[in-house]
Amino acid sequence: MDSLSSISEELADIEGQINDIFRALSNGFQKLEKIKDSTRRSRQLEELTDKMRECKRLIKEFDREVKDLEGRNNSNTNKMLSEKKQSMIKELNSYVALKKQHASTLDNKRIDLFDGPGESYGEENVLLASNMTNQQLIDKGNRMMDETDEAIERSKKVVQETVNVGTETAAALKAQTEQMSRIVNELDSIHFSLKKASKLVKELGRQVATDKCIMALLFIIVLGVIAIIIVKLVNPNNKDIRDIPGLAPPVQSRKLLWNSG
Repeated sequence: MDSLSSISEELADIEGQINDIFRALSNGFQKLEKIKDSTRRSRQLEELTDKMRECKRLIKEFDREVKDLEGRNNSNTNKMLSEKKQSMIKELNSYVALKKQHASTLDNKRIDLFDGPGESYGEENVLLASNMTNQQLIDKGNRMMDETDEAIERSKKVVQETVNVGTETAAALKAQTEQMSRIVNELDSIHFSLKKASKLVKELGRQVATDKCIMALLFIIVLGVIAIIIVKLVNPNNKDIRDIPGLAPPVQSRKLLWNSG
């Protein structure tokens, strides 16, 4: 029987990773038996569950690689690879069953290894694996992997929709931020215009006050002139008030200096 490395380096590498996980699972469950604290046991069981998820993913990769090489291999090689994959699935199922036993013992919330419909090797598979033929096991595993791929695609779609919503939200926030910036700039302009208008009003007020003072002064002067005119008219011989042009009494004829004497 050919070794995996002579068939495909990729298959050999995947098998090595799966065997490493199986060894880690074996050691992990042995360690789990010695842990008394329920919290630590639950945490250890979750770590082992993560390793089983990774093992399932690697078995799927192994199966895809086998299908890619199926046309180039002879029937004996393909049979050997199929039996090897079946052996991996059976061993993984045994750890799944062991995990469920420990989970029920802990009396905690059940930890599902594969969430969603058709995404587990399930207890039914563990109980019926010995009664199934190699081809039935392969078909069952392929259906489970296909269902897992569909679930992954649905998850990708949800993630993409979430990213799109986030992008739209970011764009809306950016537009709102720009709008707020424009509003702030407009408020600054209005504030500046109000300050300028207030300054102009103050200057205009001072100018109006000055004009009022001038008008009051002119009014006082006019009143003074009117008062003088009235006094002149009443008492034209009053020498204490200077003559106002046009209202002075007739000039008496004066003798020339050279005629006197």
